[in-house]
Amino acid sequence: MKKIFLLLFITLLMLGCKKSELEAVNSSPAVAAYDVEAPPPPKEVYQMAPSSSISAKSETVNKSAQTPVTPKETDTIPKKIIKNGNMKIQVGDIKKAQTQVGDILKKNGAYIQNEEFQNTDMDDNLELVIRVPHKNFDALVSSFSDGVGSVLSKNISSDDVTEEYTNVSIKLANKKIYLEKYRDMLKNASNTKDMIEIQETIRELEDEIDIAEGRLRFIDDRVKYSTLNLSLYKEKVRSSSTSKIGFGSRLADSVTEGWNSFVSFLLGIISFWPFLLIIPVIIFLWRKWKAGRTKN
Repeated sequence: MKKIFLLLFITLLMLGCKKSELEAVNSSPAVAAYDVEAPPPPKEVYQMAPSSSISAKSETVNKSAQTPVTPKETDTIPKKIIKNGNMKIQVGDIKKAQTQVGDILKKNGAYIQNEEFQNTDMDDNLELVIRVPHKNFDALVSSFSDGVGSVLSKNISSDDVTEEYTNVSIKLANKKIYLEKYRDMLKNASNTKDMIEIQETIRELEDEIDIAEGRLRFIDDRVKYSTLNLSLYKEKVRSSSTSKIGFGSRLADSVTEGWNSFVSFLLGIISFWPFLLIIPVIIFLWRKWKAGRTKN
């Protein structure tokens, strides 16, 4: 019995000693600092990128490279201004004025695109369609206003076609991109139906590209060379003696015209000569028939 109590006492004594040692350890500052400090994060987390994100970026780049990008034509296209004008100048001598116009055209690097002359009883009129470099247009108009004759009318207009030129250029660039893609598709077409459809699309794109390029060439030409419609006008003045002669001439013309009308009427009647021959024959036969009936 004594041994049992002795064993219990020894056991309780050992448990108490262990408890005191544990409390002493927990109260130690070095051990507490070690328990609070967190371990440093692994460097691999910040240095390594997942392979899935790299592949996603590469796919995005490939898609963007395959997508047609609209060119920024507005950054490179300068202003496109078309200038046109109409002038009518009264001159004393058409030939002299025409020589002056030729000298002015040579000085300003211009040329005559179309020329038309009309000579009537009332006036002489020379119509000129002039093409002049855009930068010399104003100087040309000023030269005509000052040294050729009296300006009867003048109309100058400017048309800004920059927006239209830009839109056509952008559409043209996109159509060329699509055309190349359809040509590549044609090389890889697997059946006849697809080939026919692709060829038809290519033909339509080529037609649209030709039209767009033609429009751009036309605008460039109108911008580079302005157009001026010039009319040189000379009025014919009649003197009093000329007026009297003119009245007599008009009277004689009226008599002649009346005689010609009478002759035309007479000739018209003569042209019916077959009918004039048939009518007497019909009358003769009718009278003969009537006389025979009366006898009966």
